[in-house]
Amino acid sequence: MLCCPELDAVLAGGRLDVLLQPIFTLGNGRLLGYEALVRGPRGSLVESPLELFARAAHYGRLAELDALCRDSVLEAFAARVDDATLFLNMTPDGLMAWSANAEPVLARMAELALQPARVVIELTEFRPSAGYQELKAAIERLRAHGFRLALDDMGEGFSNLRLWSELKPEFVKLDKHFAYRLHQEPFKEQVVRSMVELARASRAQLIAEGIETLHELRLLQRLGVGCGQGYLLGRPAPQPQEAGEGSMLFMPQQEEAPVVAGALCARTLCVGIDPLSPASPSEDAYQRFIADPELFAIPVVEHGQAVGILRRHAFLESFARPFNRELFGKKPCAALADRQPMCVDASLDLHELSARVAASGRNALIDGFVVTEHGRYLGVATGFDLIRKITELQISEARYANPLTGLPGNVPITEAVASRLQAMRDFVVAYADLDHFKPFNDLYGYSEGDRLICLLARLLVEVCDPQLDFVGHVGGDDFVVVMESGDWHARLSRLLPMFEREVRRCFSAEHVAAGGFRIAGRDGETRFFALTSVSVGVVECTVGRYASGDEVARAAACVKKAAKAVPGNSLWVGQAP
Repeated sequence: MLCCPELDAVLAGGRLDVLLQPIFTLGNGRLLGYEALVRGPRGSLVESPLELFARAAHYGRLAELDALCRDSVLEAFAARVDDATLFLNMTPDGLMAWSANAEPVLARMAELALQPARVVIELTEFRPSAGYQELKAAIERLRAHGFRLALDDMGEGFSNLRLWSELKPEFVKLDKHFAYRLHQEPFKEQVVRSMVELARASRAQLIAEGIETLHELRLLQRLGVGCGQGYLLGRPAPQPQEAGEGSMLFMPQQEEAPVVAGALCARTLCVGIDPLSPASPSEDAYQRFIADPELFAIPVVEHGQAVGILRRHAFLESFARPFNRELFGKKPCAALADRQPMCVDASLDLHELSARVAASGRNALIDGFVVTEHGRYLGVATGFDLIRKITELQISEARYANPLTGLPGNVPITEAVASRLQAMRDFVVAYADLDHFKPFNDLYGYSEGDRLICLLARLLVEVCDPQLDFVGHVGGDDFVVVMESGDWHARLSRLLPMFEREVRRCFSAEHVAAGGFRIAGRDGETRFFALTSVSVGVVECTVGRYASGDEVARAAACVKKAAKAVPGNSLWVGQAP
């Protein structure tokens, strides 16, 4: 008979270490519960849980190890935690063995004053030796006693979605792979969005595992993930960690909003540096610069108005001259300030801001400029931060831009809609499509077809407000426009006569005079087609009307279809008939 001395020692002596890792709700930092993590004897070959369970599986003793881990965890948790939820890891086979004879464990839990309602059975990724129906029946038997279910590592294996559908868990854990560098990988973001929607539809709570950086946490919060765990929030430890609620970790910061084309403005660069009054001694500014090597400038503000800016390099260079500190240290700092700093409104688009900074000279570029809101001081920003943000935007746009028109493609379009839904702002989505484009393409050739697509792209950009609206190119002759401008209806209405007038230049004089052309259609029959027109369907996305970008997309497709049913250039607003 095969044997493993290290595994035998664990199973015989029950020498297991139990660690607890906290799980928090990401919206407010409240403690949801603890996941119990088991380790083998320290210094042994089976100290790692992966090695411990791998050997148990190899030697056919997985259910035995599962039972030992379960009993050790229940004992440790009851002794250390008074009132919280326990997430208890179980393999499918171990769970089914337990459900077949649950009474002894329930009796021990009663002795420990640990109610089943406080225990969530976390089903690991291992496959059951029996079928799904047997596993489902075992879970229902445990649910009848008050236990709840969580699926672990969602997204790691191919069978997860079927488990989700069959078992209907109360909690679903998103594999740590999707939290890692989430803010740098748009595809992962789309996966998380889909998981959030699935969790909402199935009434399950989604828990993100492996949160290690503030960027990951912020994006998970914005995407609507309800709960999370990871080294950033709390490491596994023998004693429970309770800190969380009220922590600054759970308070999203404005400057970490996702990069979305058309939504970037000076506010995203703003750093809230405490200002000095004009009468403050220059020595105060000197002490602040010395104490903080990263402090590049100090604004001088009077009655909420920025009246100057103390630039680090110029100020310290002045104080370094012989006797200047003694001469100016007690004098008002306004005497050493640049009394004509560059001031920009927080709503100024970054592209326009870039042009203004370049025109203003090197001071604003190197040492910073003042950001105001309604004329009052808001903060300070630097040209370096501006260049970095513009570069990020350009890389993002280039990566996902349509190669023909240069307009943002599907990923930025999705982000543009999602960011507005998340911010709970009213907006509209216009879906524009060319009518009779394929016959035109067949008759005049692909190069002329590309020219027609670029014409529509240019006109859409012209009628939109660059600071409030977003124009995206889905592909082919399909475009999506996300608009927040209050006069969106008038803008889109102007598009129709503009297109009707300019599209004539794409046709021969003969076809313009005839109002169309004859060519074989998709069915092979020769037909008369009118000159190419544009159909625009508009969905009004008032706050609360749509819960997700997918719902908006479906509604936009419907209204586009309704618009195309109207002959000629058309604008259809509202629901499909």
